[in-house]
Parts: sequence; structure tokens; C-alpha cells
Amino acid sequence: MNRRHFLCSMAAGAGAALAQTRRPNFLVIVTDDHGIGDVGCFGASDARTPNFDRLAASGIRFTQWYANAPICSASRAAIMTGKYPDRAGVQGALPSQPTWDVQGLRAGETTLPASLRALGYRTAAFGKWHLGSIAHSRPMAQGFDEFFGWYSGWLDAYSHRYYQLGGPPGKIFHDLWRNETEVFEEPTYMTELLGREARAFLERQSRQQPFFLYLAFGAPHYSLMAPKKYLDRFPASMERDRRTHLAMVAAIDDVVGSLLDDLDRLGIERETVVFYQSDNGATREERASSYGKPATGGSNGKFRGYKQGLFDGGMHVPAILRAPGFAPSGVVENRPMMSMDLLPTFLAMSDAHAQPPRGIDGQSILPVLRGDRQPHEFMFWSFNQSRAVRQGDWKLIINPPQFPNESVEKGVWLSNLEADPSERKNLANSEPERVRKLMERIRAWEQYVEIPAAALIE
Repeated sequence: MNRRHFLCSMAAGAGAALAQTRRPNFLVIVTDDHGIGDVGCFGASDARTPNFDRLAASGIRFTQWYANAPICSASRAAIMTGKYPDRAGVQGALPSQPTWDVQGLRAGETTLPASLRALGYRTAAFGKWHLGSIAHSRPMAQGFDEFFGWYSGWLDAYSHRYYQLGGPPGKIFHDLWRNETEVFEEPTYMTELLGREARAFLERQSRQQPFFLYLAFGAPHYSLMAPKKYLDRFPASMERDRRTHLAMVAAIDDVVGSLLDDLDRLGIERETVVFYQSDNGATREERASSYGKPATGGSNGKFRGYKQGLFDGGMHVPAILRAPGFAPSGVVENRPMMSMDLLPTFLAMSDAHAQPPRGIDGQSILPVLRGDRQPHEFMFWSFNQSRAVRQGDWKLIINPPQFPNESVEKGVWLSNLEADPSERKNLANSEPERVRKLMERIRAWEQYVEIPAAALIE
């Protein structure tokens, strides 16, 4: 047993003792369009993220954490349900409509908050929902006791209104709610507003009841807006969109720092599991640019591709876990894991005897961290007519994405991620048997999740 596995085993034993005396609290932080190249502890030298870095120093920094989709709604559905999003009935990005009738999560879905509430947790969702606005898809119908946020894909950071960018017919509407009541908070900057609500939630919790707080920021997704006090942390000579993007990240980082301080001040730091991830990688969408050109503000580091694509840049995201009593501190975890693993992991932390809901696809990562079990043998993704599978270091993409100045061969793309993490070299022609076997896996998975087989685009 190496030192790392020894530490994990010791942590697991401590975790069992903690779980017997008090269920841990959970604080889950999700950012939006936040690339792995936008966080200091993941190697971004131009970012200012001392609190994300502080969280990583006191927990586990995952270098191969994957969102289940390269786009928001589907990615968040996996966090909520522990399933591949296709099986949860959520594909791609749901529309934003002022009619409040968008179908998202299904009625009766077994979600993470509902599972924890059944174990006695107080549950709250603050921020971006984007998992349906029809009554049965809303947060309080899916296991949350409290909701403060919006249903749409994004909001103006000051007016809290959604507006359609681009062609007709165009629409604009206000979308901010407390539980089921519309509220007006303009012109408060949304990131700071969410911080206010999250801190107030922590203040009013009783030590007698554990909580689950899901804090889903709308930043650094467009609208590309940041107050001057955050912009001033970066040189005026920095490229405009990069400067604004990093200023938005800095605002989030300040909120994270205030919450970490509050956990310590309230005496519940050792009783609270904190997890952070982005919903997908940074984007190239023109509407995220100040210049009407493909966006350049966010960075996916060394990983190729962006949001809405199945190269790793689309869903290989920053992620950090601090779990006192369950996992060691200051560790870097290099094995691949997925956001659908959160539901069974949190249930295992809250009750060592709890059984995960039937039919989920995620697995608890606690045995993986102890070295008792390997991560997923196969990991799958879908987006429009693209499909991808990863087995070990090998990854196959059907219909690889095409981005501005990133034209690639059509058909299939095979990479060895250990040798080529940036997926620059297509090995499909030199590995025909591997391609065949991975294609078979994708076809079987498409049947399993009940989506049409993607036709190869030549």
C-alpha cells in the first residue's frame, strides 16, 4: 500500500466515525463556462483565484474530472440525477421562455436533493437552474426546500433579465425568483447577490440539522460584465475579454472565500463537505465576445476544443473536493471521474448504509480514492450528432467538433490522452481494430440511453 492509499484508508476510517455521529453538510459550487485554464491552482498564471487555490490546498484537486456534457442543462442534469443526462431526459441546453412551461427534469425523478432530504437534510438551490421551468421540473418540485435564482440559461448580471441575442423573433423578460415568487433586486451584481443569499442561508442553519446547499453561479458565462473593482485587479493592457472574464472569476472567488470563512466562523468547517466544478469548458460563442467574433476570454488550458464540443476542452473541467474525515488534504487526483458520481458519493458520506437510487449510472468515488476500485471502465458523452467514449487512455469521437480556426477531419477521431492530452493527433487510421471496438461500445451505449445512432459525417 503506497502512502497515498494509506492516507485515503485512514481518511475513510475517520469518515465512518464522523458519519456515525453527525451527517456532514454539503456545499456544492458550480460555475458556468469556466475553463480549467481560468483557475490559478490548475496552472492559470494570469488568474486571481486565491480562494479556489486555498480550497484545493485543503482538499483534493482533480486533474481529470469530467462534466457529463459539454453544455449547461445536460451537465447539470447529471449532477442532480447521477445519470447520463440522456437517460434523465435532458439533452443539450433547454430553451429559455417567459411562458414558464419548459420541460426539463421529469416528475418523480430521484434527485440528489430529494435523496438527501429523505435523510433529514435542509436543501437549498441558489442561482442558475436551467433544468426546466414547468412546475414539475422546478427546484422545489425536485427536492429543494428553498430556491433563489432563475430558470433561464443566463441573465444580464445587473438587470436580471434574459434576452435573446441574434435573429428574430427576439425576447426579453425578467427571471429572478424566491421560491415561487418573482423578486426584483436590480441593479445588484448577480455574483454578489448569490453570495449574500448563500451566506444568509449558512447563518440561519441549525447545528441539529445537516444541509445541502447547491450554489450555481451564472458567471463567467455571458453576459460579459464585471464591476470596476474586480477589473482593477488585472492590468488595463490585458486583452479586453480575457480581463473581463477573469474579473468575473475573481468575483466568484471572493464569494467562495467568504463562504469558507463563514464555515470556519460558525464552527462547521470540519462538518461540511465542499465540492466545486464548472458545468463545461470555456466557450467560443460570439455572444460571449465584446467584438462580435469567436470568444477568447475563457481558457481550457492545454485541452483542445470548447463548450459544445467533445474534445476534452468541452467537458474536462476544474474540480475540487474538500471532505474532512472522508478524503485527505492537499492531494492531486489524476484518475478520470464524472459529475454523475456526486450523487452516490454524497449519499455514501451521509449514510454508510444508504443505497443509491436504482438505475443511476454514477458510482461513489470513495472506494476509488481508497484504491479499492478503479474508476469507470468506459465513459460516454453525446452532443447533437457527436458521440465520444473513453476507455483508459483511449478516446474516440464520432463527428469531432469544428470550431473557428479549428477545422479537423470528419468521421472519427482517436486519441491517446496519456501521450496526447491535447488530442492533436488522430490515430484512427493506425488503430482500426481499436476504433471498431470503441465504435461498438458507442452504439451499445446509444441504445442504452435511448438516443438515435449518430450517422458519420464524411
